[in-house]
Amino acid sequence: MQQADNGGEEEAAPVDVQFTDLPDALVACKVAEDLFNEERLKAGFEALFRSFDSEVQFQYFKSFRRIRISFRDALAAAEARLRLHKTDFNGKEMRLYFAQSVHIGSPRLEPPKPEKQFLISPPASPPVGWEQSQDATPVINYDLLCAISKLGPGGKYELHTATPTTPSVVVHVCDDERGDSSAPDDSDQDDKPRPPRPKIIQTRRPDYTPRVEQ
Repeated sequence: MQQADNGGEEEAAPVDVQFTDLPDALVACKVAEDLFNEERLKAGFEALFRSFDSEVQFQYFKSFRRIRISFRDALAAAEARLRLHKTDFNGKEMRLYFAQSVHIGSPRLEPPKPEKQFLISPPASPPVGWEQSQDATPVINYDLLCAISKLGPGGKYELHTATPTTPSVVVHVCDDERGDSSAPDDSDQDDKPRPPRPKIIQTRRPDYTPRVEQ
């Protein structure tokens, strides 16, 4: 009803919406390094923006050579950029840009989606349709175990019979000539005398004669 009585307010409404969409902060780029070290230059720089907003705040980023200027509203920020952008300050051109805000949708970091969790090691949860595989039953070749148990020293065993095109394969088991009592032969039931094990004689250390050096 008030907009119908006064036509001037209808024209001002789009302007208010336009400034509301703008950010309320500016970023000064490529600032001279002297501004971060000298308090006199810093006070003069801040005085330029306090004329637009008395409660303006400054954040100095020396490593990036940038300064963030935060205003109370977007109108003061837009007016300051309009009048101070590309103006001279301390012999250098001052460049001002609106600070862009990034909206990520939530103030907290959301967990990954379930279809990507199986790539994490160890996985938080298996993917849909995953089933644990069953281990195969071990195969025991009893014929091979029986043949190995019958092997004895000094014997000959034919593993493969000769054919017109291939030779035969015969294994000759060596005799145990070392007489190692730690590995007795169960196939030999006769108590045969075994030669004594040779004694290892350690090498004698040579005599040492101390010398007195002058």
